[in-house]
Amino acid sequence: MQLDTTQNLATPEGVELRLPVAGLAPRALAWLVDALIKAAVIFTATVTRGVMGGTSFALYLIVLFFLLWFYNVLFEVFRHGATPGKSAVGIRVVNANGTPVGWTGSLIRNLIRNVDLIPGVYLFGFASLMLTEKFQRLGDLAASTIVVYDTKNVERKSAFGIAPEPLRIPLTLEEQQTIVSFAERTPELTGDRAAELASIVEPVLPGADAQKLCAYASWLTGREQRT
Repeated sequence: MQLDTTQNLATPEGVELRLPVAGLAPRALAWLVDALIKAAVIFTATVTRGVMGGTSFALYLIVLFFLLWFYNVLFEVFRHGATPGKSAVGIRVVNANGTPVGWTGSLIRNLIRNVDLIPGVYLFGFASLMLTEKFQRLGDLAASTIVVYDTKNVERKSAFGIAPEPLRIPLTLEEQQTIVSFAERTPELTGDRAAELASIVEPVLPGADAQKLCAYASWLTGREQRT
């Protein structure tokens, strides 16, 4: 099981990008929100067609076609990779190299959605998400795209929220850097995930929970949180 889904990507310019990849739960919730929106539009179009009579049938079919085949594509291309459902959850689609998704990538990933849907309950898509390191369904693999958390929508808070506490055990430079890195990432993690990651250092720092690690990080960096 992956404890930290962040993918580190080195760009040709030598800059390291940190992409927090979204897993099954947020993607399923985003899909549900988009499905409800589509259902509402279809219901409205159906009612309108009934009121307008037979002459509106062609327009009705056009609306259904674009809604079912291009809803995701248009939003992903023109709204920085985020459909309304993804925006509500705080995730978006990007290319696997971290660049914005374009027409080709979005079209491929959404056209192959029908394969992910087989046998009607997204079984193929679910299996692909669970078996790939970057939580990619078949459409993502074909289009070389990933779904990441939109860090712009995450409220940024300092990771050093308590008074510094000196380390009583000598640590290597790598171990110290790990503690500081953990503290910097803590605001992006849920409480359970932070506790789970903090438990990994138990053999080195017995009794150190997430809060204590942040205190150690404050001491190592010589700074406290500014509130």
